[in-house]
Amino acid sequence: MALNNGPYVWFDGKFVKWEDATVHVGIHALHYGSSVFEGIRAYETQQGTAIFQLEPHVQRMVNSCKLMRMAIPYSGAELSTAIQETVALNGQPACYIRPLIFRGMGSLDLDGRSNPNHVVIFSFAWGAYLGEEALEKGAEVMISSWRRISPETGSPLGKIGGQYVSNSFVRMEAHEFGFDEGLLLDSNGMMSEGSGENLFAIFGNTIYTAPVGSSILAGVTRLSVLQLARDLGYEVREQTLSRDSLYVADELFMTGTAAEISPIRSVDRIQIGAGKRGPITKALQDEFFGIVTGKMPDRHGWLTPVKLGEVASGD
Repeated sequence: MALNNGPYVWFDGKFVKWEDATVHVGIHALHYGSSVFEGIRAYETQQGTAIFQLEPHVQRMVNSCKLMRMAIPYSGAELSTAIQETVALNGQPACYIRPLIFRGMGSLDLDGRSNPNHVVIFSFAWGAYLGEEALEKGAEVMISSWRRISPETGSPLGKIGGQYVSNSFVRMEAHEFGFDEGLLLDSNGMMSEGSGENLFAIFGNTIYTAPVGSSILAGVTRLSVLQLARDLGYEVREQTLSRDSLYVADELFMTGTAAEISPIRSVDRIQIGAGKRGPITKALQDEFFGIVTGKMPDRHGWLTPVKLGEVASGD
């Protein structure tokens, strides 16, 4: 499926046309996955285009570079400005934004720290990750045969390109068996997350999610949902979850920049709750989408407005 991409890419400080944003086959990142990336959404609000949780995403990318021992050629503030200008120049009222920092040409030694690092930012239109229908009816998921990487074999906190090969295994396996998504256990046999989402379980009026110690990615949307849950008066607990606890949960849902808030209607063909989106999941969706569309006040300052067409530094 072709990307419905914007016409320009921010490439090492300059805007180039999409078709000109190319690299050599000898770059380190192509061979070893030595890159870090982010996924960020811009929403079309009633007040205009706005980027959701820009600064936390940029900070996580900075942290991922630290974990990968990659020097960033630009400051966090410069990256934030470049992201805003990319959205503005591409003129997409709503889009998914992909910043990527990667090791370039030089040594093909596994230790590529002597190679230069490059930064690209591009955007494209992307709807609901699991499909619009899944936002209401819920997704069918399976517990994957693959395990989430442990802190002894990788860096779960880092959004690092090469590590996502294992996530690809999970998603491919799920699709091959007819599921929408796969969920992973951690190295201790406890629930971790989906191939690209954090996982939440609801029992009564209490909302549970796996802690960072379960090898999860520290999701930006995850933290936002935890805040929304507290705003609505629900008790939230970050604690380990067993596989069998999911089968008897009242509600399950996943969160992520791409997935947003996606309910789960079954796990391993076992129906969850009523087999559709539950009331607490819907309440959280209503809050989330109310804020990102501008229908509700941005009470936590999560949105960064962007004026389409206004670019200060683009060529």
